[in-house]
Amino acid sequence: MMRNFSRSYFAISNSLVFQRPLASVLFRSVGLQKNDASFGGTMAEVKEKIMTSLGLEEGYEPIPKTREHLMKYLPKAENLPPRSMQDSFTSAIIPLSTDKQLQDKYVAFLGHVRLGRLMEDMDLFAVWVCHQHLKIPDLPKSVHLPYTFVTVLADKITFSDIRTNITEDIRLSGHISWVGRSSMEVVVWLEQKDHGIYKKITRALFLFAARNATNTSSAPVNAISPASDEERNILLGGEKRKQNRQKIQAESIFKVEPNDFEQTIMYDLYKRTTPLNTMELNVRVLPGNCRWMSKSFIVSTIPCFPENRNAHYKVFGGFIMRNALEISWAAARLYNKSPAKLKHICDISFEKPVSVSSFIKMSAYVVYTQANYIQVMTVADVLDAASGEQVTSNVFYYTFTTPSTVPEVLPQSYQETMWYIQGRRKFRYSLGLDAQNNL
Repeated sequence: MMRNFSRSYFAISNSLVFQRPLASVLFRSVGLQKNDASFGGTMAEVKEKIMTSLGLEEGYEPIPKTREHLMKYLPKAENLPPRSMQDSFTSAIIPLSTDKQLQDKYVAFLGHVRLGRLMEDMDLFAVWVCHQHLKIPDLPKSVHLPYTFVTVLADKITFSDIRTNITEDIRLSGHISWVGRSSMEVVVWLEQKDHGIYKKITRALFLFAARNATNTSSAPVNAISPASDEERNILLGGEKRKQNRQKIQAESIFKVEPNDFEQTIMYDLYKRTTPLNTMELNVRVLPGNCRWMSKSFIVSTIPCFPENRNAHYKVFGGFIMRNALEISWAAARLYNKSPAKLKHICDISFEKPVSVSSFIKMSAYVVYTQANYIQVMTVADVLDAASGEQVTSNVFYYTFTTPSTVPEVLPQSYQETMWYIQGRRKFRYSLGLDAQNNL
């Protein structure tokens, strides 16, 4: 049945980035209950449903079962009926209030919830939303879904000031917000009960690529037919976000030279760190209350195991996001030697799939600081144990806040200066200071 969503649910800001209303208003307006078809259950049940839909079984086998037989059921784009955003709306819970073992898995040392664990859940839940959007009329009921879903990126993840509680349930909800020919943008909200009322922890955008059953080529997805003016505006916002992502990628500091203003910043950094009393090469001085970037990083090498695999025998993207977030938090906390609170995540890109036999080298660098903010860039490199080859699979950018002003981080080499400029860009983007021109 088509639901009549309230206008508040699809409220759009002037920048076409939609905000989540109070959960009680939304869920009252759509009458969502645990026995409602839109309710996915607990996250453990959602994972089980995804595996059932794809025809996957529990248990690891070094050589996975073939899905080649599903290829003949892959639909053509013209045979897929349009879907509204309401059709893909779904929710699930993490039942922390009743599951003590789950509390041990999610608890941080101060008693709040580990955000890295929640990132894992958001990525898995976003896949579940993709399942809700897809509708293949000609697919026999006994045939599994002939698709593979690959996380391309996650973006615009800003955390509220709510302090999470390990003894209260957490709710995830979301829907498809934009589609391309074979790509889907998913918006996911994360909320926790506070005195009986769900309050927002964060909201994230995920971009997925739809692939065929054997993950060898792209697969078509249902188009979106907006059911209301609100959905039409969200769809338009998705187009603008796509264009903005393409613009930011094209103007990356690693592809084109810094602009005039950034070159002025670079010269100022040179002047501040070069002594005036000698012309000797490579002599640098560190101003007071500053730290070198080259001494402000931590590294960890993580072996991957089948436990960390996704439905397609590659390392689960949520596992990588969790480890990257936690090492980044450690880098921020060790840099300032005081508590660091995650404020924003942007531009989590997935460049390469990671095999379950790989090692992942996580390097978290403090690349920019301002006032009480710390910007961390974390690079995930895949190490091939046999060949020794090292390839970057992911780059993450995190913005942390601290109770007091932090020492300023400064670059020494030209490469570090490029990272400094990139960190400054991501910092200003995360605070909404340069959303359009990315200066």
